Amino acid sequence: MKESQPTNEAGAIPGRPGSEPPSLAEPTEPRGPLPPKSDQRGPEPYTPTGRRADVPRTAMAQSEPYLTTALGTRLPDTDHSLKAGPRGPVLLRDHHLREKITHFDHERIPERVVHARGAAAHGVFRSYGTAASVTKAAFLTKDAETPVFVRFSTVLGSRGSSDTVRDTRGFATKFYTSEGVFDLVGNNIPVFFIQDAIKFPDVIHAGKPHPDREIPQAQSAHDTFWDFVSLHTEATHHTLWNMSDRGIPRSYRTMEGFGVHTFRLVDSEGGTVLVKFHWKPKAGVHSLVWEEAQLINGMDPDFHRRDLADAIESGAYPEWELGIQVFPDTPEQTFEGIDLLDPTKIVPEELAPVQPIGLLTLDANPVNFFAETEQVAFHVGHLVPGIDVTDDPLLAGRLFSYLDTQITRLGGPNFAQLPINRTHAPVNDMLRDGMHQTAVHVGAAPYRPNSLDGGCPFVAGQREGGYVEVPVQVPSALRVREAPASFDDHFSQPRLFWLSLSPVEREHVIAAYTFELGKVYEQAIKERTLAVLAEIDPYLCEQVATGLGLPAPKAPEPLPSVEPSPALSQVGKTWPTTGRIIGIIADGNGDLDAVGSVRQAILDGGMVPLVIAPAGGVLENGGESVTVQRTFATARSVEFDALLVAGVPAPGADAYGARDAKAGDTVGAVDPRVLLMLAEAYRHGKPIGGWDGATEALALAAIPLGAPGVLSGDRGDEVLGGIVELLGQHRVWERFPAAAPPN
Repeated sequence: MKESQPTNEAGAIPGRPGSEPPSLAEPTEPRGPLPPKSDQRGPEPYTPTGRRADVPRTAMAQSEPYLTTALGTRLPDTDHSLKAGPRGPVLLRDHHLREKITHFDHERIPERVVHARGAAAHGVFRSYGTAASVTKAAFLTKDAETPVFVRFSTVLGSRGSSDTVRDTRGFATKFYTSEGVFDLVGNNIPVFFIQDAIKFPDVIHAGKPHPDREIPQAQSAHDTFWDFVSLHTEATHHTLWNMSDRGIPRSYRTMEGFGVHTFRLVDSEGGTVLVKFHWKPKAGVHSLVWEEAQLINGMDPDFHRRDLADAIESGAYPEWELGIQVFPDTPEQTFEGIDLLDPTKIVPEELAPVQPIGLLTLDANPVNFFAETEQVAFHVGHLVPGIDVTDDPLLAGRLFSYLDTQITRLGGPNFAQLPINRTHAPVNDMLRDGMHQTAVHVGAAPYRPNSLDGGCPFVAGQREGGYVEVPVQVPSALRVREAPASFDDHFSQPRLFWLSLSPVEREHVIAAYTFELGKVYEQAIKERTLAVLAEIDPYLCEQVATGLGLPAPKAPEPLPSVEPSPALSQVGKTWPTTGRIIGIIADGNGDLDAVGSVRQAILDGGMVPLVIAPAGGVLENGGESVTVQRTFATARSVEFDALLVAGVPAPGADAYGARDAKAGDTVGAVDPRVLLMLAEAYRHGKPIGGWDGATEALALAAIPLGAPGVLSGDRGDEVLGGIVELLGQHRVWERFPAAAPPN
């Protein structure tokens, strides 16, 4: 009997929990710990002082086959406390009990105030060398390869919140360069809510759950958020991005990243330019529709972290190009009238193209979530020669806040010595002692100047690779608590963003504002927000007002004339299909040879096929067999980028409401859960195809044959070809009629 499911690791379906399959019975023969899975990689073995350790990566993992105490004493039992007789009291002298419970009591460290929920991966950054003309940073020289660790996150929710909430996402990259660690700590939105870091506690307090009920979690659809952003109108630009599809990305793999701030690059001759950093996903920018996000939050709250880990495990490595927008470093620090120190402003790519400077590839999952993803510590002050900061007032506050935060979260000043944070450059810092000190320093003189340690350490000038801040001229000025006049424009760039969106994307913005404000209790906050929207666009304001049942106010002044930036729209481009997930709906009555062939073709195309059947196990028919990955009970359309139907999927044995509410109470020729999946995929704009009589299932799902993105044919491979072509556009956008006017 031919088995269609590949057994080799390269073709295996991701999600296997361990590196070896478990035995049915409890193992009793002692053996060492299993190695990590092939998709996993721990931190590189460096000492706390930045020396490469000549040991394998697994040297920091456990190695003893027998259970021991924290200091290596083997233990005969860990199931029973030491007692005075089998029924007697537990004895205080039980050192194993006390060690085990005490450590358990202290396993959790304080979660991040923001960006608490995240996922991360290891990778490599390969420089194109195109930035070498504007910076002396060693990791940006031609063909330089730098290990990286990247953490993605949501901003508002706790560690236990859901992945697909409407929120800003963090995109933080730790470069382990030969000159020290460089942290590029950005977001998936290029602007921020505030212009000055002194407002950061305010915006986060407003966005977090209400302090009395701790409700709602991980979302902005509540009074305090809208109260703040409607009064503090410099938040308008970021808020509009959040209400767009950018606020609910399809995956981390299809998410742009931005450094937000303007940085200064320094070349080997001391010349400087100003830049903004961009991460461009090779898979394209793609988002969820709102109903998908809502379904996923209930069905799979770990959707984004699972997608990232599964993609890496299946070999569909996520990739981003790092690019820079380059501006002259003038005393005014402006470009085309845009203040480069204002973090609520962008520079349209049509004015300053993004120049690619390197490729980031994530190719390994962490071995231990806590040790790596949770303990990684980013800081915008982790800089290397060739990269300097500017006087952006939000960036200035971050330079203090990040360091202060890590000391609190990670128990002291030695967080840089945790394996995931260790630099790959030699360290001699004169920093001593403190909680969790794991370096064993030598010498008698942790100060300078000294003679007892032979004068070591010595300072390094530019010639020796020292980090020297650019000597920028500071103009004579009064000491004031003010912002420059150029920071006062809060509406022209939100209007630019709105006018740059396609009609369907504008409809999504209208729906997002209507939904979020519909959750607001206080009428005055709704009315105030409508007044803000009137300053962006009258149609946007009118449509949201209609949804709220309120009159639409007029803008007090004529709206600014702006030039749209097509680069800001997610619609209208074509992208690679690597890593896309295609569901194949089948049962044991169809042509399994065709199912197996289509499945293999999907794998060969760098995508992930998941077979969905009435029950788990293996489908068998006429000597053919196909392994099942999902069932009609466990699958939902939101997991897939496209759906294929092989034949007419008959109802499963559990297709009744008491067993699975999705099945309802009416069962016909096709399983009702299949019809639900198809109907959802159709209204979410996903490509759908079928063969071998699948048109019957499509008709029962009320999907018009011949509708945009609905394909049928006699052969599965022909249908798949059309589906893959459609996947390059992310969605079948023609299915979304839009009332919002074009430009």
